[in-house]
Amino acid sequence: MKSILIISILLLLWVILAQSCLKLRMTDTTAREEFTKAGVSLSIKTLKTEDRQLHYVSTGNENFPTILFVHGSPGSWDAFKDYLKDADLLHKYRMIAIDRPGFGYSNFGDALNLKEESYYISPLLKAIQNHQPVYLVGHSLGGPLIVQLAADNPNAINALVILAGAIDASLEKPELWRPLLMNNPLKFLLPGALRPANDELWYLKHDLIELQPHFAKITCPVHIIHGDKDPLVDYGNLAFGAKAFVNAQQLDTLTLQGANHFIPWTRFKEIKKVLLTL
Repeated sequence: MKSILIISILLLLWVILAQSCLKLRMTDTTAREEFTKAGVSLSIKTLKTEDRQLHYVSTGNENFPTILFVHGSPGSWDAFKDYLKDADLLHKYRMIAIDRPGFGYSNFGDALNLKEESYYISPLLKAIQNHQPVYLVGHSLGGPLIVQLAADNPNAINALVILAGAIDASLEKPELWRPLLMNNPLKFLLPGALRPANDELWYLKHDLIELQPHFAKITCPVHIIHGDKDPLVDYGNLAFGAKAFVNAQQLDTLTLQGANHFIPWTRFKEIKKVLLTL
């Protein structure tokens, strides 16, 4: 009985702790302080659509062309904070980074599938319109999401940059244990942002199957960048993308030799070079 009591207490403490840790997000106060020290003005806003809110930040001249950054799973807008502070990029672009639905401060914990995410992010594309080009950059799960956004908003997007993106349904092998931690009390055993990440990673294969017909709808230039040593998203996604975007005005692929999944941070210079060519 004593052992059961100890285990029960430890389990309860873990459930309580799990909901407060690993949220993988930067507070607005901390973000403002960091960008102020870097000498960069940071605008923080929230766009409300129906019953949800989309938290996002922006830097740069509002009259410049826009780069919209979309993070992976889990994550939040600050995954791209170094890009938003970069002097060369600021000289050319207005840059915006979002907390995807279910992460950061965008209804944290409540994950959606790709179609639903696109539905709630699409109003932002209208809200930020300044009659200048708009370029989407998506990392990991953000890769297929920007494809969905481009398909749902024809003529609104001027280029896609897919960073280690999971876009090939055949390469997705969802772990069978994921549903056991969804839609029941067991989900609270997952800490912080891992809970919504678990949900959307389970949705992903089905989402990608439904996304396949939409690749042909993409007519803007597409840039696919992937590391050949990526242990999380198969490098084969690059070859798939090279064949799938049959109507892209321009298609460029870049293999980063020896790079893993975390190329937005480990291969900043190479990615920045591509962004400056948009």
